[in-house]
Amino acid sequence: MDFNNTEDRRMLADTLNRFLDKEYDFASRERTLDSAEGFSRQHWRQFAEMGVIGALFSEADGGYGGAGFDLAVVFEALGRALVVEPFLGTLMAGSVIAVAGQTALLEQIIGGAHVVAWAHAEADAGYENRHVRTSATPTADGWQLDGAKAVVQHGGTADALVVSARVAGADDDADGIALFLVPADAPGLAVRHYPIIDGGRAAEVTMTGVTLPASALLGAAGEAYSLVEQAIGRGIVALCAEAVGAMEAAKSATLEYLKTRKQFGVTIGSFQALQHRMADMALEIEQARSALINAAAVLEQTGTAREKALSAAKYTIGRVGALVAEECIQLHGGIGMTWELPLSHYAKRLVMIDHQLGDEDYHLARYMAL
Repeated sequence: MDFNNTEDRRMLADTLNRFLDKEYDFASRERTLDSAEGFSRQHWRQFAEMGVIGALFSEADGGYGGAGFDLAVVFEALGRALVVEPFLGTLMAGSVIAVAGQTALLEQIIGGAHVVAWAHAEADAGYENRHVRTSATPTADGWQLDGAKAVVQHGGTADALVVSARVAGADDDADGIALFLVPADAPGLAVRHYPIIDGGRAAEVTMTGVTLPASALLGAAGEAYSLVEQAIGRGIVALCAEAVGAMEAAKSATLEYLKTRKQFGVTIGSFQALQHRMADMALEIEQARSALINAAAVLEQTGTAREKALSAAKYTIGRVGALVAEECIQLHGGIGMTWELPLSHYAKRLVMIDHQLGDEDYHLARYMAL
């Protein structure tokens, strides 16, 4: 099988990387994080104009790609630059909106005019995707939502949220889950947003008697777990690709440091022990890339093979990401921990990627169960 990127994907990667090199340096990222929204609407529109958001969706849905390797190309570039714009939530929520046939809304999302957030996780759910306690009760005109969602990325600045809620069954049943499109200004919706440790913003979302029209339902009531799995699968591939990009950036910065930092009158990169550590790290990153390729290749499939590849990739990314973060900081010495050096921010992002959509331990156990 040929894993080389197509010409279109290479062009997209080149365009995106050139833009990020020119417009998205570390100082620019820090200014963005200090803003009220925690991301740049201007950059978001520029990403849309370049077709980067459209690359997350298929041509049938109004995009330009949407396959696993399209996601990998985009998110690897985003990981290299530590981009904080809401790509992950747009990908996951947008995939559900696309399946539900909300073409007008999806067009606005792809055009950068509308930001949506993915609101599925709950505080007591751990990493279990089928655990949904938020309730959706039928009314004469539609639905009423009551419950809470935790750590909703960009939930405080999104124009709308895709929210999972239970219409039937026990809290951990796969059956009985529904998905709803909830406007950010819906009465009864309370949002407490805050900065997160690796950059960007998240929110705790509480719904008390939120009334929605029947049209807010995305897909069939009680049969949305497959859509949740699909969205999370796409999110896992995206996170793995982002981690590979961040690892490559951290490795390159460390290699450059070893070539310039001198001790005892020679560059420390000439020390054989440090060369061995860099070689080991490079091999581990390539193993992580291989796991990402395996997951991206089966993303459009269904069944156990797909789920095993996703969990294998997420487990590998978690393990290797922690290793790269630790090794790069140790090879830099004390300066590796400073706020001013981008490396510490790459390390924090790699550690936190492990905890998004299931950590290393969760996916190892899931793989063994599968």
